[in-house]
Amino acid sequence: MNKRLLAVPALGALLAFGAVGCGDDNSKQLESWAANVCGAAKDPIAQAQTALADTGQVKTGEVPVDLQKRLSADIGRLAKTNQDIAAAIDAAGAPKVDDGGTLQKDTVAELNKAAEGYLDVQKKLDALGNDDRSKFADGLRSISDQLQQLASLSTQAQAKLQRGDLGAAMAKQEGCKPGSAAAAPTSGAPASGASGTPAAGGTDTPAPGATGGPAATQAPSAPAASAPAPSAS
Repeated sequence: MNKRLLAVPALGALLAFGAVGCGDDNSKQLESWAANVCGAAKDPIAQAQTALADTGQVKTGEVPVDLQKRLSADIGRLAKTNQDIAAAIDAAGAPKVDDGGTLQKDTVAELNKAAEGYLDVQKKLDALGNDDRSKFADGLRSISDQLQQLASLSTQAQAKLQRGDLGAAMAKQEGCKPGSAAAAPTSGAPASGASGTPAAGGTDTPAPGATGGPAATQAPSAPAASAPAPSAS
């Protein structure tokens, strides 16, 4: 009887030891997964932040046709970077967390959805007439909300991975640390002046701004009509 009683806590200790061992192994698996994703996504993240920052730039003397080409290139780059980040997550396989397969699948789907949305917006931008500056400015404003929604979708999709043990593992990776890449401005940068008038030497066609945010992609703020919109953090 005594031997049986002694065996119970001994068995408990073995189970506890086994559980600790599994936890350590799982941590290593998560860190390996995060290293694969963040390593592959580092360059796309940097490119996305650079593109978003550029959408808020005011360039002296830039005419509508040049602004249109520049913004189109930025939006095309955002589509590509979302595709590349999705591919990195897809290639890494499912992370070893609860519902890891579903988490991976949903994140990849949302990033690809954002990429498709950016391509649609790029087409709308390319189709805008630029002879009439007032109409061109209205056209830019019409796509600004769509850009913000798409950037938010991309950010929210990646934020799903940045929770719990998986988030802790990703936070250790240089490629996924906030500000590790070419960071966008920390405040909204509409392409019109502070009062909504064109910046000195610039055009009267406001471009979408960009705000600071997570290491992946940030949502651009809407272009100002009469005053710059507050940036979201």
